[in-house]
Amino acid sequence: MNKVANALYAGRKILLILWIILIIGFGFYAAKLPSVLGGNGFEMKGMYKDTEQLLVDKFDVSEAQIIVLFEKKDGVSDSKFQQTIAQYMQKAKEKSDASKVDIPTASNKMIKGSTAYGIIHFNHDDGTMDKRVEKIRTLSAEEKEMSVKLTGGPIIEKDMNTASQADLAKAEAIGIPVALVVLLLAFGGVVAAAIPLMIGIVTVVTTMGVVYFFHPYTELSIFILNVIPMIGLALSIDFALLFINRFKEEIQTKSVEQAIKITIQTAGRSVIFSGLCVFIGLAGMLFIQVDIFQNVALGGMAVVFIAVFSALTLLPSILAILGTRINRLRILKVSEQGGQSRWRSFATFVMKKPVTMTIVSLIILLVALIPVRDMHLEIPSSEALPTKYESRQAFDTYNDTFINKNTADVYFVLEAKQDMLNEKPLTNAFTFIKQLKEDSLVKQVDSISTALNVKSSDQLQAMLENPQISAQTKPAVDSFINGHYMLIKATLDTDQNSDQAKDFVRKWKDKRSPFTVHIGGYPKFEQEIFDEIYEKAPYGLALVLFSTYVILMIAFRSVLIPLKAIIMNILSLTATFGLLVWLFQNGHLGLTESNIALVLPVFVFGLVFGLSMDYEVFLISRIHEVYHQTRDNNVATVEGLASTSKIITSAALIMIVITGAFAFTDVTPVKQMGVGIALAIFIDATIVRMLLVPSLMKLLGDANWWFFTKKRDKSSSNEQLKS
Repeated sequence: MNKVANALYAGRKILLILWIILIIGFGFYAAKLPSVLGGNGFEMKGMYKDTEQLLVDKFDVSEAQIIVLFEKKDGVSDSKFQQTIAQYMQKAKEKSDASKVDIPTASNKMIKGSTAYGIIHFNHDDGTMDKRVEKIRTLSAEEKEMSVKLTGGPIIEKDMNTASQADLAKAEAIGIPVALVVLLLAFGGVVAAAIPLMIGIVTVVTTMGVVYFFHPYTELSIFILNVIPMIGLALSIDFALLFINRFKEEIQTKSVEQAIKITIQTAGRSVIFSGLCVFIGLAGMLFIQVDIFQNVALGGMAVVFIAVFSALTLLPSILAILGTRINRLRILKVSEQGGQSRWRSFATFVMKKPVTMTIVSLIILLVALIPVRDMHLEIPSSEALPTKYESRQAFDTYNDTFINKNTADVYFVLEAKQDMLNEKPLTNAFTFIKQLKEDSLVKQVDSISTALNVKSSDQLQAMLENPQISAQTKPAVDSFINGHYMLIKATLDTDQNSDQAKDFVRKWKDKRSPFTVHIGGYPKFEQEIFDEIYEKAPYGLALVLFSTYVILMIAFRSVLIPLKAIIMNILSLTATFGLLVWLFQNGHLGLTESNIALVLPVFVFGLVFGLSMDYEVFLISRIHEVYHQTRDNNVATVEGLASTSKIITSAALIMIVITGAFAFTDVTPVKQMGVGIALAIFIDATIVRMLLVPSLMKLLGDANWWFFTKKRDKSSSNEQLKS
């Protein structure tokens, strides 16, 4: 690190100029990032996606749909209501250049009392969907005899993007001012307090500009707009806090050049190791081949890299130029000795009763994790959108009025090696339909058999051989058969989110058949996403645990300390998930009851496992320094805690403030993520660091440094032999 420190100090002015160019360049593209975001990110390559495309290509299923919800006003007759709806739908088709519309009538069950819905179909989305929707909205505003609300995938997606941007602005408006107050309390001066915030903003803006260039190669989820600032601000401010604190210590007795170089060699080393831990924690998500995990991993890894890079290049350049002026504009008197004395006393108190403190800490964590056993995970849907949005209100009304929530639709597309109307494939298809009907979970099957009320393939072929009957049945045949393909819809007697529905599609996917069987529908979508996460997450977990252990072992020259850190992290994270279940799933502390977002455990683990290692690295690095000098584990632990606790507590508080601010947002998964990260950091900064770390350091004694001690003893012995 000595050569690196010399090079960074020598090139400080050039680095500063280069950073100004980077900020201006990437800042331009950062402003454009929201325009290329879309969807909730729950997409992956698989049978579901292939089947959906087959339905579009072979059976005229539209690629995008807008649901129009109509509510009749008082005094309007039923006939006038239906007539007005029909006129509206025709105008909407023409104005939006839709492929077709489904007009509600009493016979097709799309009208119930004073409520009705229609569907506008689009065969492709050429990037003009927003303009089409606005044309339909203009038409809706003109209606006087009924209220008209629009919902459906494209509109909910756009509203989710809008809500995410609003949430980001709200979280920043809360988090940044409070973070500034914490920084002022930590440093006492405006200049020192402002620099970490500036570094955080630079990191976020630069990363968002970089991520903009990912969009031609991968679909970017709207949630990336919250994840990058959440990680970037918290991590950059943490790094800057550590760096500036060490610089302020060194500059009291050394020149600016010496202070910068020592800070880079000590705090800079800690930043690299802790950044590497966070980077690997996020990299573990790359195993899961679902867009949202790929997005968060890539965006998160980018922001971690830039946070480390800015902390090691931009920050030293600014500090080198400022020098002793870092202490200017002091508005608070900060006493370092008083704070260290209190932390030294507390650490000594804890270490006097290490067994008791360890047991108390473990009891608290174990009680907190009990609710984990009741955790119910679900993929975020329209319910993640705040109820103030019209699209959410309309979708809820549509679901409550017209959708049977106790059933689920599964689509089968049978692919034969020859035309489906040939004798052999048709016979096999009717056998397949019969087997479906015999399944205990199947409530109803819609197929060519039910459409034409035929019981066997022979009966159907006889109808098709009669020219007059064949002409009459052609529309029904075309709806279910296209060349080598046949469409079958099975309605299941269970909720579309249920485990039974997922088990059903797994069973039929693996069932032997003379056809290539393609399966679609929401149960198949959920089954693929859940299975991908459950199958691949362990690989990511193994990578994170192994890599973190090796990194910390190299950093601290210890076998036990990395193992202890990993076990404590896992325990505190599990306790966090238990508290999240208690808060959100059980609806405590005024929160609306909601299941836990499927992505949350993976996200929080990936992010927090690395983030909380920051404090472990910062703390143990200082303990390691003192142990290297004194060879006394107890003294090293007490002095390490005393000298770092104030700055680590400030860093943790800022992390809690920045991420916890998202608790006041409206998009449910984002709220859960913010609360989850804030809780995990709080547990780590209190129970783990204040109680468990000193207790376990005391109990393990010199065994903490077994790897390091062994090498030192060997070196000392060699020196003694030489003398």
